[in-house]
Amino acid sequence: MIKNGHHQQQESAGAGREAAVTPGAAARSPERRRRGVRVWCDGCYDMVHYGHSNQLRQAKAMGEYLIVGVHTDSEIAKHKGPPVFTQEERYKMVRAIKWVDEVVEGAPYVTTLGTLDQHDCDFCVHGDDITLTVDGKDTYQEVKQSGRYRECKRTQGVSTTDLVGRMLLMTKAHHSHIDSSDYQQHTDNFGKKGHSPWTGVSQFLQTSQKIIQFASGQEPQAGDTIIYVAGAFDLFHIGHVDFLEAVHKLAEKPYIIVGLHFDQEVNRYKRKNYPIMNVHERTLSVLACRYVSEVVIGAPFAVTKDLLDHFKVDLVCHGRTEIYPGRDGSDPYAEPRRRGILRIVDSGNSLTTDAIVQRIIKNRLLFEARNQKKEAKEMAVIQAMKRREEETTPGRGQAALQRR
Repeated sequence: MIKNGHHQQQESAGAGREAAVTPGAAARSPERRRRGVRVWCDGCYDMVHYGHSNQLRQAKAMGEYLIVGVHTDSEIAKHKGPPVFTQEERYKMVRAIKWVDEVVEGAPYVTTLGTLDQHDCDFCVHGDDITLTVDGKDTYQEVKQSGRYRECKRTQGVSTTDLVGRMLLMTKAHHSHIDSSDYQQHTDNFGKKGHSPWTGVSQFLQTSQKIIQFASGQEPQAGDTIIYVAGAFDLFHIGHVDFLEAVHKLAEKPYIIVGLHFDQEVNRYKRKNYPIMNVHERTLSVLACRYVSEVVIGAPFAVTKDLLDHFKVDLVCHGRTEIYPGRDGSDPYAEPRRRGILRIVDSGNSLTTDAIVQRIIKNRLLFEARNQKKEAKEMAVIQAMKRREEETTPGRGQAALQRR
């Protein structure tokens, strides 16, 4: 059980310390100091996952107001290759992340001082990897040179490239102990010698600290309507967001608890290679959603009397997707039906995880080419950095010898 703030989160602890060292802070007028530190982030935010959310969480902690620019489909296609989600889907996904205060649609791919000034931002924040234009240039070069660039730690163990790879392989090795030479080859192809560390795959290790950072919530308050929903919430996507938003609107003061099924349970009823993301990854993805108040990790498949009584659930909701039977063929929602508290919610969005996988498979060659193109550009930068380091190292070594 993981608690998550169902009222708006304000992760500004330490913001004063961050603001004090912001480039140009001393030159800010009293009016600008009163309005608080405004932070800019931008990106594709395609297949939004907990790595994106963690970047935005870290960025928000550096200031008081976070503005996120999201690129258009045409800009992404030009510089990286085809996105999995449309720009409208990506705009809405980013808005659903609880640390985001404002979204700028159609943000330019190259971040300039003009962009920061237009939106009255003090600086921009990006992860400690590198983003390149179609011709291999650093998209943050101008703001870095001006001192209005801040860096946050990239989340290890996840990348959009790896998630696409998991779907293309259609194996279960990424969430189980099943041996798979195909998946092993996929992971071996990333993050090792001769391959880009930024695109790479590394094992995601869940920690209590990471869960606390994402949760930081509170108990239900008097007058809250406690609503329980359950499922896989795999590849947390716009269909999930629309469903949770619709559930959120059912009450004046909703407190939404999401029950996440364990990987083995999801695989039992979904089969194939599901879930694409393991339960630890799914936990963080759901916790980042502004409509979610609490997460139960490894929730029982059947919504039982004990569960309803323990959480004092007022309402149980399910979307218009299929309700899978239990192992014995029983209805997992029998108890809430008996109590008259089961509500089938139509979010108006029929997108499913299956449909996303089909998008990937349909355009398999395009996405494989995109991944290869992205890594090739990153490797070119890495090689250039190594050459510069090798050129300067001998000089430093000679100087050291002369001093001796």
